[in-house]
Amino acid sequence: MIARHWRGWTELPDADAYENLLKEKVFLSLKGIEGYRGGYILRHGGPREVEFVVVNLFDSLEAVKMFAGPDYNTPVFEPEARRLLCRFEPTAVHYEVRASAV
Repeated sequence: MIARHWRGWTELPDADAYENLLKEKVFLSLKGIEGYRGGYILRHGGPREVEFVVVNLFDSLEAVKMFAGPDYNTPVFEPEARRLLCRFEPTAVHYEVRASAV
């Protein structure tokens, strides 16, 4: 299994809208990809920005490529997400899942 990890930040007033976009649009569309196994939205509020860590789980890098395309290290954004994010990591990182306590 592959865990795709990515971070982005919103300004405080945009945090709820970004979280809702992830839950209501992005995660729902990912469910249609063969090999997608779910994901997590982690949120940490700061004094000026809210950090989001998004971790999506896929069966393989081939399944990741079905989502992200051949340049799978490049983050994938909905147009609305670009407007809500004030900054973001320029690459997604992929980890081989070796064990789970779940």
